[in-house]
Amino acid sequence: MKHYFNPMSRAITTDWMLKELDVQHERINIDFTASENNTAEFRRINPMGKLPVLIDGDAVVTEVSAICAYLADKFPEKQMAPAVGVVERAVYYRYLFFAGNTIEPAFSLAACGFEHPEPFSAGWGDLPRVLAAIEEMTPETGWALGEHFSAADVVFGGLLDFAVTFKWMEPSSKVAAYVERIRQRPAYQATHIAFATA
Repeated sequence: MKHYFNPMSRAITTDWMLKELDVQHERINIDFTASENNTAEFRRINPMGKLPVLIDGDAVVTEVSAICAYLADKFPEKQMAPAVGVVERAVYYRYLFFAGNTIEPAFSLAACGFEHPEPFSAGWGDLPRVLAAIEEMTPETGWALGEHFSAADVVFGGLLDFAVTFKWMEPSSKVAAYVERIRQRPAYQATHIAFATA
């Protein structure tokens, strides 16, 4: 298993997921300053020229949510995802895909000072609705699916951590407490704090 990585990319989240799972893999560092993500070789792997990328045998997986979902299903004994067919699996999917499909586009536009001219036609709506949904979805205690930490927390909680760090949002006390619980996890600290202090 190969993980294409740069600490200044979304691959920091998938690196965290790999550490939560304690999975042996080869890390392949991609140097953005040398434009290694734009080489013909890398573009054959991911035409977007972006990280993260996970290669597992013949499988090539891109996108944070997809990689985390793939890894959770590949290692079911680690219990990072609810079983297929149970109600909690639907909730799990919502957290996994709400982060990249809704939160990130809305925050990215807002960070650039833009608003979608027709928010009702945009998949992510508008920032007030996104913030209201984040508030509703953030758990008061524990984790996204209750008392058991899962890949949903890596993806959803990881993006909220990023949003708070880069001041994309002013968190409520509930969101701030959830992000702080995320930051206390040893696997998170092994990835994020190591690079923050490097």
